[in-house]
Amino acid sequence: MPLETLLLSPPKFILMKSMVTDIKVRGDKVIEQIPSIKDKALRINLNESIYGTFAEIGAGQETVRNFFRAGASSGTIAKAMSAYDKDFSDAIYGVEEDGRYVTESRLRKMLTHEINLVEQRLSRDKHPNKLFFSYANTVATIDFAKQYKGHGWVGIVYQVEPDEDYNEIILHIRFKENDAKLQQETLGILGVNLIYGAFYKYNDPKKLLRYLYDHLDKDQLEIDTVNFSGPRFANVDNRLMSLQLVKNGMTDAVMFGPDGKNILPAAVLYKKNILALRGSFRPVTKVNMDMYEESYNMFIKENKVAEDNTFVVFEITLSNLKAEGEIDERDFLDRAELLCKLGKNVMISNFQEYFKVVEYFSNYSKARMGLAMGVNNLIEIFDEKYYRHLSGGILEAFGKLFYRDLKVYLYPMKDESGNIITSENLKVHPRMKELYKFFKFNGKVIDIKDYDEKNLNIFSRKILKMICRGESGWEDMLPEGTADIIKKEKLFSYACEVDFKEKQTEEIN
Repeated sequence: MPLETLLLSPPKFILMKSMVTDIKVRGDKVIEQIPSIKDKALRINLNESIYGTFAEIGAGQETVRNFFRAGASSGTIAKAMSAYDKDFSDAIYGVEEDGRYVTESRLRKMLTHEINLVEQRLSRDKHPNKLFFSYANTVATIDFAKQYKGHGWVGIVYQVEPDEDYNEIILHIRFKENDAKLQQETLGILGVNLIYGAFYKYNDPKKLLRYLYDHLDKDQLEIDTVNFSGPRFANVDNRLMSLQLVKNGMTDAVMFGPDGKNILPAAVLYKKNILALRGSFRPVTKVNMDMYEESYNMFIKENKVAEDNTFVVFEITLSNLKAEGEIDERDFLDRAELLCKLGKNVMISNFQEYFKVVEYFSNYSKARMGLAMGVNNLIEIFDEKYYRHLSGGILEAFGKLFYRDLKVYLYPMKDESGNIITSENLKVHPRMKELYKFFKFNGKVIDIKDYDEKNLNIFSRKILKMICRGESGWEDMLPEGTADIIKKEKLFSYACEVDFKEKQTEEIN
């Protein structure tokens, strides 16, 4: 349909709006009106300022197809292309060091190349009010044997004001559908949602993430990595965005590195020896670091473990992040900040049970793995109540936990009488005693022996109370430099509580 005809006749979404009645019937519920994919594409097409390119590789050109079908696309689409042939792709975007094509590096090269072309070929003098954008994706859909479901990288660089620097949103997705055609259609819908959200929801990144699933279900698509950057997202903490992905059920686990940037689990875990430490880390204590250091030294000495191929991750579950039923985002960032400052990789997951963590790691690596934990955690693992939802009960869970090449490194604890509890004298439920002996005998549970006994009197909950009360003495229970970070960055309500006490003193005096 010609643009002139379209502009003379009212768009569909305007006609739909005119059909809405003001009459309310008793019992009506408030329903959020989600624009259709066609309406989203049409709104962008009718905007005389939004103008850019589409570069899609691996799943057709499903995103741009939605814009062509919506009408009035000539005012939005400067170019649409698909460099499917690898030699063509390399000639345009350059050769990747690892020789792969479905990578974040390839996507970034595509976005940079295409937006540079827009700037070169479209004069700002001629288009002073244009908001340039470049959308790109590089994906691999399901293979013919339907064993590998496929994944991809999707991203957009765009302007909100003509004279403003570019913003960037990059996603990694995993397909869940078993049909290539369905995956292509899903990608097309996601692409429209991303472009629409980038322009119309950038002021609220949390909502933008949720709206990516408009007209999509969680069983169609998984988003496991997201990164925001640019002037409009200057105050966005990508670690918090990672948390939203898990919180919203978009993925089971996310990871970010010491620099605070989100990283793709599949990329960093692939064929690695993995050592994981689970905890609340609120705050990280000398116990946590001693457990990490000693278990790491033991792990790298194991057969089939190479130090240069070892990846260590500190895992926090959603259940550990919940305070009074809700996740305290400020509290989460405080923990993340400390671990990042200590140079650690952090994983946020919704896995309640340890076997699910191991199962997750096993998707990416078959190499030897290790779990470092305290005695109380191991005793809980042998509690049947956590496995009643499984048809095979605790035996099914333990089959998934230990069937891989896994070892547990056990940090001792003191009981109420001051006795040190290790793998040799810990007590599990009588019904589980023989099962525990089996794993112990087969070397699946190993004691950490080179521990500092003074650390056994350190408890993070006690430290947190001391911090909140403005008490002294907690500093010595934390790794070197950690207390200074807490005070400087005002983590864990430190400043609030101290300021409150100072004000009280001033009022009394």
